[in-house]
Amino acid sequence: MNVRLATGVWVAAYLARLRAVGLAAYIVAKGDATAGAVVVKLVRPAGRAKALARQFDFDTGARLWRVLAEGDEREVDTMLARERARDPDLWLIDVEDAEGMGLLDSEGLAEG
Repeated sequence: MNVRLATGVWVAAYLARLRAVGLAAYIVAKGDATAGAVVVKLVRPAGRAKALARQFDFDTGARLWRVLAEGDEREVDTMLARERARDPDLWLIDVEDAEGMGLLDSEGLAEG
């Protein structure tokens, strides 16, 4: 059974999990605390970044992570600014993780 958490609760738990393993994370923009969409930008070495969005899979009922953009961090930031302008309820979270997926591939987060 999938239980839907309010977005603000999910974000707080995600940030606590990142801190517990020593990853730096920052809320760049707060969205709607109840049902706002979430985009996580993974900041990588050499000015690179990857932005992933939580997405609902209507076939399975799961929440998945879809790549929105990947490349030069400034270009990713420009795209995210456009997304935020279109959707003021959108949460933007930056995670400094040179090695991996910002825990998004771990149990409990892989399915959002």
